[in-house]
Amino acid sequence: MKNSEFKFLKDDVCTFKTNDMFDCIFHLASHASPEEYQAHPIETLRTSALGSVNVAELARRRDAVVLFASTSEVYGDAEIVPTPETYWGNVNPVGPRACYDEGKRFAEALFMAYHKQYGLDVKVARIFNSFGPRLREDGLYGRSVSRFITQALKNKPITIYGDGTQTRSFCYITDTVAGLLLLTINERSRGEVVNVGSSQEITILQLAKKIKELTKSESRLTFHPLPEDDPRRRCPDIGKIKGLLGWRPRVSLEKGLARTVEWFKRVG
Repeated sequence: MKNSEFKFLKDDVCTFKTNDMFDCIFHLASHASPEEYQAHPIETLRTSALGSVNVAELARRRDAVVLFASTSEVYGDAEIVPTPETYWGNVNPVGPRACYDEGKRFAEALFMAYHKQYGLDVKVARIFNSFGPRLREDGLYGRSVSRFITQALKNKPITIYGDGTQTRSFCYITDTVAGLLLLTINERSRGEVVNVGSSQEITILQLAKKIKELTKSESRLTFHPLPEDDPRRRCPDIGKIKGLLGWRPRVSLEKGLARTVEWFKRVG
């Protein structure tokens, strides 16, 4: 914030206007936590639809590169796991998660249309679960990793939705960011849709037990009803990004969790 080359503007991505010039635009705006976007479905859809139109037009006028942060949620409850970019998805278009899933799917189609019609240099990153220090755990923002760590450090019950056999693939934040930056600057990825995530699949129950062990917690595991349309498995096929960019995750889940736990201990 103290860097003279840095300028911070707080604005609405749907209505933002500027005369500034840009080389690259990272369109990362969105609610991302399921509880949060389900509490704000219209705002979530507006961000992906109107916000993306606004960003695409801004990039077209400035001839800027656009990195759009899409999501593994576009695959829905995938029938092919590990899931490649060629899979079209198994999504409920009117379900409780649709505001996020369908919003991101629309935005992908929009940016690819700008690429085809105007030659806009677009890169679409389908991000799988990222985690690390500063991941919020409060209220609607809480995610499984941060929620489990906070509960474990306080010896409170660790809340698992469903029976915990559903899987996710967690990618440490430094690896995710490196993937996004490489995707943005690489000419070979122009107009490409690419998975960015870890191929290490783990059940939610295994994750809770790992965190309990790392924190030496006395928390008990509690089980609650599984939310509607919650995907059963999630794991990316990362062959495409490896081939395009030579990228792969370098921080293991165990090492990333240890770093994240230490951060929560310091700030807690």
